[in-house]
Amino acid sequence: MQYSSELIHTMRQALETVMASVPAHQSVFGLKAAVAEYILHAAAHGQTSYDGLVTAASDQLHVIIAMLT
Repeated sequence: MQYSSELIHTMRQALETVMASVPAHQSVFGLKAAVAEYILHAAAHGQTSYDGLVTAASDQLHVIIAMLT
């Protein structure tokens, strides 16, 4: 899938925002990559706003962390 440079920038910003919200003790190996993958998945399914991507990834954060620990 091709993403515009604007959407890529938005996805990067969303990733950094979500990662900044993770407490240090929950920051497990592979977490950033897994969150990035989830953001890509959300974008591929039509979620392209910054707030929407942050919300979508934040809502799944506990699930992603649980899968990685």
